[in-house]
Amino acid sequence: MKVIAFERSLQGTGASRRLRNAGKTPAIVYGAGNEPQLIEIDHNALFHALKKEAFHASILDLEIAGKSEQVLLRDVQYHPFKQLILHVDFQRVDAKQKLHTKVPLHFLNPEISPAVKLSAAIVSHIFTEIEITCLPANLPEFIAVDLAKLEVGHSIHVKDIILPSGVELVQHLDLENPVIVTATVPAGAAADEAAAATKDAPAA
Repeated sequence: MKVIAFERSLQGTGASRRLRNAGKTPAIVYGAGNEPQLIEIDHNALFHALKKEAFHASILDLEIAGKSEQVLLRDVQYHPFKQLILHVDFQRVDAKQKLHTKVPLHFLNPEISPAVKLSAAIVSHIFTEIEITCLPANLPEFIAVDLAKLEVGHSIHVKDIILPSGVELVQHLDLENPVIVTATVPAGAAADEAAAATKDAPAA
């Protein structure tokens, strides 16, 4: 994805306020051994771009003064109650250095899993993203988690995920192998099923 930005020289609260009043968002790009650079981006274009998942999890082509460089979105500051982006941070990408970032999980085939199809279980997503490390060329937009074989009462753990080539898992939340998906039958449904089974059972 491409992001058009412009250089800015003024900084501080007053300068940022005037920038926002003019429909621009102050930003900064840093990293890859270069000096941090102050930039500004059209607010409306940025606002719509931030609604796209890929904008948060893929390498972006940032164009400044006609020159393009690859970056990752690292931080977004929103206004507490207005639909206003206050500031964004981008990090330059070095093709030879591994990235440490989060990518979203896409959960596939829950409707055909035994848990849902046979037991009407509820599939709960404990995590919707995971931390990985990889070279920029190997960065996936998302990682797929296939739920087709998930059975009721069972879980899928982080280490059960099939990672794309060149992608390594980073220890997540200080847990060795946390659960990312569970399949459970609601308490009320389980009670109704047990009552029905008792009613249908032949008398001793």
